[in-house]
Amino acid sequence: MTDSYLLSLLIFSPLVGIIILAFVPKGQHQLLKGIGFSATFLPLILAFVAFTSFDQGGSGNQFVETREWINFSNSGLLAHGVNLSIPYELGLNGFGMVLVLLTAVVSTLAALASVIQIKAGWKAYFMLFLLLEIGMLGVFASQNLFLFFLFFELTLIPMYFLIGKWGFLDREKAANSFLIYNGLGSAVLLIAIVTLFVITNTTNIDQITMIMQMIGPEADNIKWGLLVALLVAFGVKLPIFPLHSWMLRVHVQAPPAIVMLHSGILLKIGAYGLIRLGVGFFPEQVTQMAAVLGVLGVINLLYGAYLALIQSDLKMVLAYSSISHMGIVLIGVAALNDVGLQGAIFQVVSHGLISALLFFLIGMYYERTKTSMIANLSGLGRSMPIASGFLLVGAMASLGLPGMSGFISEFLAFLGLFREMPIIAAVGTLGIILTAVYLLRAVLNVTFGPTPKKWEELKDIRPIEMIPVLVLLAFIVLIGVYPSVLAEPLQASLQFILAGIGG
Repeated sequence: MTDSYLLSLLIFSPLVGIIILAFVPKGQHQLLKGIGFSATFLPLILAFVAFTSFDQGGSGNQFVETREWINFSNSGLLAHGVNLSIPYELGLNGFGMVLVLLTAVVSTLAALASVIQIKAGWKAYFMLFLLLEIGMLGVFASQNLFLFFLFFELTLIPMYFLIGKWGFLDREKAANSFLIYNGLGSAVLLIAIVTLFVITNTTNIDQITMIMQMIGPEADNIKWGLLVALLVAFGVKLPIFPLHSWMLRVHVQAPPAIVMLHSGILLKIGAYGLIRLGVGFFPEQVTQMAAVLGVLGVINLLYGAYLALIQSDLKMVLAYSSISHMGIVLIGVAALNDVGLQGAIFQVVSHGLISALLFFLIGMYYERTKTSMIANLSGLGRSMPIASGFLLVGAMASLGLPGMSGFISEFLAFLGLFREMPIIAAVGTLGIILTAVYLLRAVLNVTFGPTPKKWEELKDIRPIEMIPVLVLLAFIVLIGVYPSVLAEPLQASLQFILAGIGG
């Protein structure tokens, strides 16, 4: 038992908004939007409290909560006196702390984007939105696999309805594709979790890490099977080629505010699971398949970059860009050294901020023009010069301009891989060149060229729309010019992972 309730309050604080919204009539549109947006401030405040209280020099998990929860020990229900005890366990290491803060920030900004862009059904929308936030926060704070899986599954339900009801023309197909792919990934993950529990007789992540690293080579076949299962389960979420097609539909058909969460946070669950569980549980096997991960990363990077280059829809450009940038995460993981892993985690956070910014701007363009086709958006630099300037800045951050977070993450990931696999890393650098080409192509075509008469009277970015843009840019620049703000909380987590690898 512990006396800390901070993480429980943080994770379940959006329930306050859900309960209040349940009692507000559907016709009170402004009140519903105000409550839905305001409800994200409580987890945001608590996340900042946790971050400022986090001991960056400390090792292990912090804000730990351990309480009795599910216990069938000696109940007579299980034969042979098997101990089936699953406690309620929360805690944060540096990696989880950073992602919890990222989740809280992006959720608040996505809620503001929802107030601007969503036109109907606000009561159900914000109740589902806040339920999704609970799931995302819970995933990163869980310290046992059973709780991790519950929160992991909790994110699927609201996402399905948010896509299927408030998305665009083919929203139902996108929602079904999302559910099928992620449902299959969840099934594989559940099998892996049950197997781990049977082997270790615990669901505690740190205990499983120690036990699996102590088990000898006689269990290598089981370890390989479990690692492949985790790679598939989290590879769907990340996504890793060829498990990516569902993500393209979601990015195009879901509301832009929801894509901010999906691209900015939900994809990062895949990276978090792969690093925290895959590398943590099976460091020896991951070391042996490092070259495979490196090749998969380069394939993601080049495949996504090439297809982004030939897209005519701005949403599709950014969807393939996300696939490409997730390849950099795999590249950093494949390096299996302190620099590469740090680059992978930096890329997780950096892409979360940059993709949220770019999809917010696309949502703003779509709200005014009702199109995201690049050919139809030419000349917007004249009617919307400030918004076009921010779009260019976001593209510069995404392609890795020095002084922004994208540069730090890409530099560290590739530096780590060059130390271990220089040939694979050299091939991967072609993706960086293609990134600059497809982003500049899209931005220049949208910004310059002839301005159709119907776009001449478009309103530029409004003051309320400046808030998420400036906040996201502030974090992007802060990490770019002062990377220690992110590196210092991660040091203990990196050292723990490297100790398992033997580095």
